Amino acid sequence: MNVTYDPLYLFIAGEWIAAGNRDTAAVINPADGSVLGRVPLATSADLDRALATASSVATTWRESFPDVRAAILRRAGALIRERAPQIARSLTLEEGKPLTEALDEVNRAGEYFEWFAEEARRIDGRVVPSNRPGVQQLVKRQAIGPVAAFTPWNFPAITPARKLAAALAAGCPVIIKPGEESPATALALARALDDAGLPKGVLQVVFGVPDMVSSHLIASSVIRKVTFTGSVPVGRLLSSRAAEGVKPITLELGGHGPVLVFDDADVEAAAVGGVANRFRGTGQVCISSTRFLVQRGVYDRFVQRFVAATAKLSVGNGLVDGIQVGPLANHRQLEKMEQLVADAVERGARVLAGGKRMQGPGYFFAPTVLADVPVEARVMQEEPFGPIAIICPFDTMDEALTEANRLPYGLSAYAFTRSARTAIDVGDRLDAGMIGINQYRIIATELPFGGMKESGHGSEGGTEGIGYYLTNKFISQA
Repeated sequence: MNVTYDPLYLFIAGEWIAAGNRDTAAVINPADGSVLGRVPLATSADLDRALATASSVATTWRESFPDVRAAILRRAGALIRERAPQIARSLTLEEGKPLTEALDEVNRAGEYFEWFAEEARRIDGRVVPSNRPGVQQLVKRQAIGPVAAFTPWNFPAITPARKLAAALAAGCPVIIKPGEESPATALALARALDDAGLPKGVLQVVFGVPDMVSSHLIASSVIRKVTFTGSVPVGRLLSSRAAEGVKPITLELGGHGPVLVFDDADVEAAAVGGVANRFRGTGQVCISSTRFLVQRGVYDRFVQRFVAATAKLSVGNGLVDGIQVGPLANHRQLEKMEQLVADAVERGARVLAGGKRMQGPGYFFAPTVLADVPVEARVMQEEPFGPIAIICPFDTMDEALTEANRLPYGLSAYAFTRSARTAIDVGDRLDAGMIGINQYRIIATELPFGGMKESGHGSEGGTEGIGYYLTNKFISQA
């Protein structure tokens, strides 16, 4: 099998910089444990150069014409789509997800650049009538300034695209630190922007020791805005660092998505669709459905159909045709799955499918279904972020909503019912930033992406997404 993998660089001040004498980190193919390449880790001097460059281009990029920014983003989106097969292959090699999922992700990343290309032309303000004669009152929206962006390894195309497209459309330079486990995909997006004519230094890509990079960038007076996607503990840490400089931060953190399946639901759609949703990306998806809360009248039928569909999933190397579930990203994730299942079983849970790591090389864990899981089990408290589904019965809507809203997470939630009244009630009462009723696909380029409670604050995507990179300026002129 051809495993060609692109060379890895830092991208600073418009230069593609090889490792040289810098420290590096191995990039591992999670399907077989082989080393794909080594990513260079930025030094303090590299970060200082990136900050100085961002500062030097900030005014020019902010004052560039919206049509200019839009044209560059459109060209970048087209290049990403054109190069999608090659980028998707790199994504699968380094992250593990099936090639079909990787290709879909890369194409949707291109859509974000195309969407925000148009939003760049719609940044407007307003004239507010004055109560004093001869006074003109204007409200302008302008780019907030250089952005420090941090993205994880699980969606290495679409997550950077959401941040980059909106920030660049608003007129903000960006220094982005993608996940070191999947660096080639983010570099491919940067290459497309560079080839599309983005001025040198407006986008810079660095990798490095996460704590060192984040503390260095966020503490700099150059950075005016922070955006982070990742875990709740790291989100808390970066939020505190941003607060020291009174800098706004957008956080998209973890989730533990409940699914409410009522007695009048289309059980087939809820179960089969739930399997596809839960095990997409090997369950390493923040908005994934995890806790399936099923009303007792259809509980047995749902469980039977869900387990049968899980058993049919094809698990293996994502580059192989027909594979539906790839490996976990790393050995840490594999060990966590084993610990969560063991803890649940020890507390009385039943394993209806999977429950074990798979034989052979790579970080494979069998798609797992757990039932009768007590609420005190770790998997009922912590985001699994792996191929584990939990099925629990309920009797009343209030009981289901209490469990759905019990955790501090509030990212995504789902419900299945044929009752319009029930749909309205659960839509109003679920504590989640994104809710799917009778379907699992809730993400679209033109819609906001974000959560509430400890799942973060702020939104990306849609018309809302660009606003977090703009600041309001009121001008009163006599």
